[in-house]
Amino acid sequence: MTEADVDVHVTQDGTIRVAAGPLGPAFTQAVLDVAGAVLAWPVLGDPSLPVAEVHDAGRAQQWLWAVYGERTAAAVHACAAGESAGVRVRAAMTALAGSVARLGFGHWAFRWWPASHMDGIPALQPDVLGLELAALTHRCQQLFDDFGDQPDDCVAELIEEHQAALDPLIHWWRAASQPADTVRHLESVLRLIDEAADSAGLDGQALRRLRSSLDQRRPVGTPVDLGALFARHGDYALAAGDPIVVGGRVIARGSGTNDWRRYPPGFVDAAENAVSWTARALGARRQIEVEVVADVAAPAAGVPLVAEVRVDGGQANRVSLARRDDMWTGRADLDVPAEAIPPRIEVGVLLPGFDPGPGALDEVQGRADRDAIRDVARRRLAAVAQPLPHDAFAGPFLAEIAATSTGEDF
Repeated sequence: MTEADVDVHVTQDGTIRVAAGPLGPAFTQAVLDVAGAVLAWPVLGDPSLPVAEVHDAGRAQQWLWAVYGERTAAAVHACAAGESAGVRVRAAMTALAGSVARLGFGHWAFRWWPASHMDGIPALQPDVLGLELAALTHRCQQLFDDFGDQPDDCVAELIEEHQAALDPLIHWWRAASQPADTVRHLESVLRLIDEAADSAGLDGQALRRLRSSLDQRRPVGTPVDLGALFARHGDYALAAGDPIVVGGRVIARGSGTNDWRRYPPGFVDAAENAVSWTARALGARRQIEVEVVADVAAPAAGVPLVAEVRVDGGQANRVSLARRDDMWTGRADLDVPAEAIPPRIEVGVLLPGFDPGPGALDEVQGRADRDAIRDVARRRLAAVAQPLPHDAFAGPFLAEIAATSTGEDF
C-alpha cells in the first residue's frame, strides 16, 4: 500500500472534490460513474489515486474508505456535514483502488484506444475487452449501489453483449504451451464472469459451457493460434485507387485535423494524418475532395459523418462523407476568393450531434496529447511480453495480449 496527499474541499456548486492530481482533456481521462460520485484518472503520466467529484456523500461513504482510506472518508463526511470547507489529508492507495483504476482504464480503452493501421497500433477485440470489464466490474461491486444511475455498473449488459468471446476465451484458457500467468489471468476473468452471471440470473448455452468448463479440472488441449481465434472477418484493406475526381487543376492539397473527440470510436483511423484533402479548379468552379481513412470497424452505410471545411478562416462548410472500401470520401464546391490562391484550407471530420464543437482544446496541445496517447498504447503493447505481477489483474488486458498476437493487418 502506498500513500499520497489529496485535497478535499467543497466546490461552488456544492460538490465535494477529492483532488489527487491534475486532469487533462477528456480523451486523456479514464472516467468511472460510481455510487454518489464520478471518478477520473489521468491516462498520461504516473498512475495515481483518482480525482473524485462527490455529489452524494452518503452513498459514496460505502466505498470512499476502501479506495482512499479512512482519513479521506472522514474528510468528505466533514465537508458534507458543514464542519469543514476543505482540508489536505494523507490518502492510502488500497488494493481496491488499483482494481478500480484498472476498470476506469478499461472503459477509457473502449472509448479512446488509438487503433490505427497507418500507425501500426492494432485494435482491441471489443468482445474480449468487454468481458474483462464485466469481470472487473463484478470485482469492484463495492463501488456501486442499487440506485440505477451508474451507467458503468453494467455487468449483465456487458456479458450479454460480448458473450461471443466466451467460447474463444475458454479455448484459450484450456490451450497448451502458454505462460502460467496468462492461464491464471484467463481463469480469474472466467470465474468472475461466471460469478457475475450467476448473481445477475443470466443463462444461456455459452454460460452453461463456461460453468461446465470451470467445474472440471482444467484440461490441457493443443496450442492455440490467437490470430485465428480472434481474427476479424471483414473486407477491410487499404485502398490504393484513383482519386475520387479525375481532371481539373490542383490548386492546393494537405492533411486535415483528426480530433478524436468529434466522432464515436470505431469510425476513423486514429492516425494524425488520416484526414487528407485536395482542392481543384474545374473551369471556373472550385471543388474540394476529402478522404478519411476509416477504422476497421467503421459502419458501411447510414452514418452522416461529415468533413468541416474552412477557407481562409471563414464560415465552416460541411461536406457529407460516404464509406468507400477503407475510406470515407466526399466532395463539394468550394467558395475560394480570387485573391486567395493558394487558399488556406482547414479540414476536420466530425459526427453531427456527437461533436462537442471545435475550440475546446488548443490544437497544438491537442496533437501533443494525441501523440502521448499513442505512446501509451505502444508501451502497453510492448509490455505484453513481460511477466505479469502476482495479481493477474495488474498486467495487460487480455484484449491487449490478443492484439499483439493477431496482427492480421499489420
